[in-house]
Amino acid sequence: MSLLVALHDVEPATFERCALIREWLADFGVARATLLVIPAPDLHPFDARRPELASWLRERAGDGDVIAQHGLQHRQMHRATRPRQALAQLQGSGAAEFVGLDADGTRRAVHSGRRLLRLAGFEPAGFVAPAYAYTPELRDELARHFRWWAGLWRVSSPGASSIGGPAFGLGTSGPVRRALSPSLLRTGSRFAGRMLRLDLHPADFDHPRHVVALEAVLRRSALRVAITYDDLAAA
Repeated sequence: MSLLVALHDVEPATFERCALIREWLADFGVARATLLVIPAPDLHPFDARRPELASWLRERAGDGDVIAQHGLQHRQMHRATRPRQALAQLQGSGAAEFVGLDADGTRRAVHSGRRLLRLAGFEPAGFVAPAYAYTPELRDELARHFRWWAGLWRVSSPGASSIGGPAFGLGTSGPVRRALSPSLLRTGSRFAGRMLRLDLHPADFDHPRHVVALEAVLRRSALRVAITYDDLAAA
């Protein structure tokens, strides 16, 4: 039985909270986690904005955490056709970065983010699209350069069958999601099977009911072995 925790939206503006969340996870026995780094949330390199963030990430990697690429700027800049745009709003409320990009735009965004992470001293093996909003162009590009990419329902690798199950997380983007997601998280995590994928966002910790739900899930998962997405792709 395994537990795969991914901390989303790691960037200069969330650095202090992410560091506290990681300590909080350690208190629950989560020895390893996957940290999803936004390379340029304001189109400036994350390590130039906050050198201490890069230092912390290097420490975390040294302790067994995995650094993965989380888009480039985590913001949708190009609108798609009406049906796809409506879905993008449901998925990420403005965070669906790759929706609306053509193949060239997708390639530039992926490569720019990967280059910034490399310049900061990281070689990410994996990628998670902001808002889990994938496009055919993005999947084609990821298959050329990454060992894995994670979606809401599965984890994919080039030339291999999809693995894993759904990712369970919380919603903060509207009153309905805020009200319902703690109960849905508790219920869904009970039926996760041999592997539980748990998504955390810095914004989750603005809401006490969200934190209580996460604590309950982590306590119930105390006997699960913490793994990373790199571990899952290598299995």
